[in-house]
Amino acid sequence: MSTARIAVTTKVLLNQPFLVKAQATFLMCPPRLYDVNYVINPWMAGNIHASSRTRAAEQWQHLYEAVSKIATVELVQPEPGSPDMVFTANAGLERDGVVAISSFFHPERQGEEPHFRRWFHEAGYTILDIPRATPFEGEGDALFSNDGRCLWAGHGPRTAASSHHALREAWGIPVVPLHLIDPRFYHLDTCFAPLTGGYAMYFPDAFDHLSLHRIESFYSPEKRIVISEADAVSFACNAVNVSRTIILNTISSKLSHQLEQLGFEVIQVELTEFLKAGGAAKCLVMKLSQPRHKQ
Repeated sequence: MSTARIAVTTKVLLNQPFLVKAQATFLMCPPRLYDVNYVINPWMAGNIHASSRTRAAEQWQHLYEAVSKIATVELVQPEPGSPDMVFTANAGLERDGVVAISSFFHPERQGEEPHFRRWFHEAGYTILDIPRATPFEGEGDALFSNDGRCLWAGHGPRTAASSHHALREAWGIPVVPLHLIDPRFYHLDTCFAPLTGGYAMYFPDAFDHLSLHRIESFYSPEKRIVISEADAVSFACNAVNVSRTIILNTISSKLSHQLEQLGFEVIQVELTEFLKAGGAAKCLVMKLSQPRHKQ
């Protein structure tokens, strides 16, 4: 199987035979107002206003086109004063029509909350608000296992472990806490990715010993895809996975080959402008279990 790089042309993308519409829906936000205006994670340091909005728009468009070939994409419009709204994964966590709206740790992102809440309300979702005193940053720190048996829930830099109780109550499933200890990997989706087929990609050094034990107790050795530091800092784990297709930022040929050998189609989309803010493919989408609809 060959690896397709979206940055070539849209025509190449459209010619890929494996890109078949799947039953998945994602929420995205156009990057018209995207910028690095402040520093709330290590990736932003030194990158204030260093991102090209033109290149960011081109890269986002490539990602949008790639995701649109395998899923339905809904759009929320960006709001002035919220340059990080483009990272919709942090808007909340949704399952079965219920969405837990994020309670952002940093004041710089708290202004996004009413805009996302309004979008979900108008779309007909049942909204669960997480208390302001309990930081929770949505799908960035909460990922359902592929089989839906449990919810992997990160805590550390941005999400408090105390938020896990509300998530457990909302969906009635086990919540497995994972403690993040490397400030570069400030959200769970930057260093851990449950994949189709019962696989998981992860960067071990991002977790404490107990959390790593929990991951490796759940996934048998043949299902673990251990990421090198070089791929980790390229946000290889920050991947969009639908069926056997994986869309992610550019990665090493070794990792790409490994994924292909496991039966995945790998689509690499250059997302360098978003890395300057600490995000990549998965940060730019939020998974929804039902299409948007007007009330």
